[in-house]
Amino acid sequence: MEISEIKIGMSESYSQTITDADIKSFAGISGDNNPVHMSDEYAEKSRFKKRIAHGMISSSFFSALFGTKLPGAGCVYVSQSLNFKRPVYIGDTVTAIVTVSEIDESKNRVYFDTVCKVKNKIVIDGRAELYIPKEKGGSLCEKS
Repeated sequence: MEISEIKIGMSESYSQTITDADIKSFAGISGDNNPVHMSDEYAEKSRFKKRIAHGMISSSFFSALFGTKLPGAGCVYVSQSLNFKRPVYIGDTVTAIVTVSEIDESKNRVYFDTVCKVKNKIVIDGRAELYIPKEKGGSLCEKS
């Protein structure tokens, strides 16, 4: 999508239910084997009372939205702030939502408010910045 097609308020969302397999796969990829994610016995004694998903699993859904929906393929993730508000548990369905909040066409930058919700409660919020590369008057980003 070309930057000129992007408007403040445009939004996209993605939902996924978190599974035990997701948590184990993420631990293997990231190396984060914190027992609050991996051990039922440990997690039962924690403030959460049961295993929680890595916060970065849910936040990674923002990347999926940016790369496939808004703005789309070819765009470059520049920065992301994250505030982790609530835990996400196995079996929770996370909905990630990205909303255009600011556009700087002179720098080819688009800024987004980002939020993840479970049962309509915010579990993560933040702000993202994306760069939209241009090539001879056109964008490298494809339309989705």
